[in-house]
This record gives sequence, structure tokens and C-alpha cells, in this order.
Amino acid sequence: MNASAALDWLFSTQFFGIKLGLENTRKLLTAAGADRPDATVVHVAGTNGKGSTCAMIEALARAKGYKTGLFTSPHLVEFAERIRVNGEMIPRDTLAAEISFMKNLAEGWEQPPTFFELALAVALRHFISNGADFIILETGLGGRLDATNALRKDISVLAPIGLDHQQYLGNTLAEIAGEKAAIIAPGKPVVTAVQEPEAMAVIEWTARERLSPLTVARANSGTPRPSLPGPHQIENAALALETMKQLNALPESALIERALKSVQWPGRFERIGTPPLVLDGAHNEHAARVLTATWNEEFPGQKAALVFAAAADKQIRDMIPVFREIAGEWHLVPCSSPRIMPAEDMVALLKNLVSEPVFIHSSLSEGLRKAVESPLPALAAGSLFLLGDLKALLHRTEKRTTSQ
Repeated sequence: MNASAALDWLFSTQFFGIKLGLENTRKLLTAAGADRPDATVVHVAGTNGKGSTCAMIEALARAKGYKTGLFTSPHLVEFAERIRVNGEMIPRDTLAAEISFMKNLAEGWEQPPTFFELALAVALRHFISNGADFIILETGLGGRLDATNALRKDISVLAPIGLDHQQYLGNTLAEIAGEKAAIIAPGKPVVTAVQEPEAMAVIEWTARERLSPLTVARANSGTPRPSLPGPHQIENAALALETMKQLNALPESALIERALKSVQWPGRFERIGTPPLVLDGAHNEHAARVLTATWNEEFPGQKAALVFAAAADKQIRDMIPVFREIAGEWHLVPCSSPRIMPAEDMVALLKNLVSEPVFIHSSLSEGLRKAVESPLPALAAGSLFLLGDLKALLHRTEKRTTSQ
């Protein structure tokens, strides 16, 4: 199979849905020879900031001299964004070969592997074949039953935890924290960001029960500021630095600052063009608050022409009042994902919650053009699907949509 045909098959496995559980994942990884990489393994869970934290850990590991493997999700435009060795995306020919291998391997299984399980196995095989000796795994959903939790790890890392994916993880902060804290490995260190008291109590209990040394990472005046904007990124940097400290893998000071200044992570207050269009993947209330604080720091006293779309299964009613603090205009646009709330339904929701002008656009390109032409700086937020569609539009690239 060529890369396009291989990806067609891989994406077709999304019809199997999301199956939370580890038995089939372990079976797949063992059969693929990907269950025991000879590497330091860092496992990262949380609600917001996981991707940025993973990117900072990866940059620090490279600065220390490791050969890194980074597995993240979801991708914005290209599937290969999920799998990187020393910062380089997996080549298309390699991706095609690895997916073909997985297809042949799992053919005829009574319980077919899911899209995410297959993606993880492809990533691990790529890391192993390239001699990666430092692997960072970002959970896809939750932690306890996420496929990434099937692998042994040297340290567990918990980014800030908030309400999201309640249909899978529970309706309270404590329930969600329990799912995410379940990545803590017995006897292995765990590092957490500063958490809400309800979440922290669960993390502390889990760490005690598993005899896992717990460290809370706190930023201070000496924490280097990373290239990614926003006060929350200093907290993420502190989390990354504490992780490396616990692994006795911190680079020297000059290399730390250089590494953190080099970090780029798409869709995290990402500026494109002049005048800038800002892309941010804020898709829940906690992330919206973080984005609002960053906007006020980067564009003090200015409102945004907000290009907005959000998945119908998100707590949109909770997000809107937060976005109102920075939205001067609302530009509602369609997205390629079937999960996105239709613009007509969004208008009905906004009608009772906002007083700013609301515009409905028949196409994403029209909404983007109108927002960029506005006298206000343009911001796109509310969904990672929206960001992926925008980046594909701007780069005239084909995008493969995924719900995982």
C-alpha cells in the first residue's frame, strides 16, 4: 500500500469506535514487538496543557542528548504530526509500511484493534526501529483505560485537570481526576501541576496507595519563560522541568533556556500571518479561561473577531461567558467534523448569552476572510477540528478528519 491507501485503511478503523480497555492493546503491542521499548518512558495525562508539556519535555530531553520519540493526539491536519523522532514527523513511506504491517498483523482478529491502538503501535515500532531512548506518550482520553497506559513507564506526569469528556470520565472533578491519576505506576515517581483541591486530593490518595513519590511542580520567579505565550505556559514549563529533575535528566542551565525558547506547538496561541490570526485549541471552560488570560496579556485592551465553532458534546454554555470577555464579534463557521454544533443551533444558544454582533458564514473561508478584514485582531478557537480545518485551508492541504 502507498501512504494514501494505508491511511484510508487506518482511518476506516474509526468505525470500530472507542473501546476503553487495555487487554486488546497489550495483545496488539506484544504481537507487534512494541511492548518493551528500551527507553525511558514518560507518560502524560491531564485535561489541558498536555501537548505543550510533552513538547517541552521532549525539547529538554533532546537538549540533554537523548534521541526522542513523541506520541501525541489528535493531529490537526496530517496524521504524521502524532509521531515524531527528534522532532521530525514519521516519513510517509515509513508510515505506509508500518500501517501495512499492522493491517496484516491484526487481520481476522475477533476484536479488531481501534484506530488509537493502531496509531500507538505504529508510533512505538517507529521509535524502536529508530533507536529512540527517551519516549513521551500523551494520553488520548482519560488515563486508566487509555491505550497508552498499557505500556510500562518510568514516570507519570499530570497536567492541569478540569471538566471534559464527562460522558466517558465522570461528571465531577474527583471522578475525572481518578481516571487520570490511574496512570500513576506503583513505586514510580509522579509529578503533578498545581491542581484544584478536589483533584489534588485524589492524586495524593492514589500516589500514597501505590507508594509512588509525588512532587507538585510550582513555577517561581526563576522558572524560565518558554517561547509559547501565556502565563500558564510558565506553569507547564515548571512541570516539564520537574519531570526531568525527577529523572535526573536536566540539561545545564544554558541549554534549558535555549530548549524552552525553541518549543513550538501548533494550535496553542499560534500566530499566523500579518496582521496576525491567532489559533488556539481552547475547547472547554478551563482552556477558555487560560486563553482569555493569554489574550489579555498579548493584546491588552483589545477585543477579538472570534471565529468560533465547538463540538455539540462540549459544555458550550459554560465556555461562552468566558469567551465573551475577549470577543468583540462572533463569526460562526462550519467544520468538517460531524460533532460540531450547527451554526443555527449555536445562534439560538448565543442569542440569550451575548450582546456582541454574531455573524453566520456559509463557508469557513468566508468566515475567516470576514474576521481578518475586521478592525479587531482575529482569533479562532472553540475546537481542535476548527483549527485543523483552518490550517488545511491556509496551507491548501488535504485534511483527514478524526474523532480520536
